[in-house]
Amino acid sequence: LQLVESGGGLVQPGGSLRLSCTASKLSLDGYTIGWFRQAPGKEREGVSCISDSGSRTNYADSVKGRFTISRDNAKNTVYLQMDDLKPEDSAVYYCAAPNGPYYCVGYVPPMDEKDYWGRGTQVTVSS
Repeated sequence: LQLVESGGGLVQPGGSLRLSCTASKLSLDGYTIGWFRQAPGKEREGVSCISDSGSRTNYADSVKGRFTISRDNAKNTVYLQMDDLKPEDSAVYYCAAPNGPYYCVGYVPPMDEKDYWGRGTQVTVSS
């Protein structure tokens, strides 16, 4: 499963971006999808996740109320709408799909190298 992220860029504080995650060869239908981010010198952080049906979502406390995850299985795409962006949101954002059991319940569980990852898209929030 090859994942591809897009939609990153440079935005001013308070601005918005929408990231997209799609699969190049297979359907995302049936996969829970997570968004993660990593800033230089920091550990990777779980940002949000969405169940395969889209009925369950979770967010990191740092982005609750500002970010919204959604999916359109007909378009084979998962989105991360990011509003009211802050400089501390600057990072490389990755989408990932689990290679095994994964439950988007209560928080954003981590994924690791056995799971499927995209190459990431850079988000920079700066004036």
